[in-house]
Amino acid sequence: MALDQDGVMLPRLRPAGVVRRGVIFGLLGVVPLVVVVLSIGDHSDRQDFLAVFSAVGLFGAIFLVIGAGFWWASAQDVRRMRDWSTLKTQADSITIVGPLFLRSGLFLLVLGAAALGLYHLVDAAPYGSWLYE
Repeated sequence: MALDQDGVMLPRLRPAGVVRRGVIFGLLGVVPLVVVVLSIGDHSDRQDFLAVFSAVGLFGAIFLVIGAGFWWASAQDVRRMRDWSTLKTQADSITIVGPLFLRSGLFLLVLGAAALGLYHLVDAAPYGSWLYE
């Protein structure tokens, strides 16, 4: 891996790579969500859990906006978490926090959207089906 004059690994992070990883992590997080939802026995408890958990998507949207703002503020100096030791000032931390918030926001946004979709699926399930019980 090549390093620049500050010791930062090259190539620098790109938004497409961060977005891709955030969405992939979110999709992988849907699997435990489905397992937990199917382990809840009562139909109304299952709906309540999914309704509350879908609010995670709101936090994801907030994190996404904050991460995009930090990414914009750090200009072209976007770093990975492993480049933490290359920071010189306290203000340089936004170069690492931007991608972290962006990836976390997308992860939470995908989980919240999946919970909302599952909520509608469970809500529309006919009485006596395996999804209803």
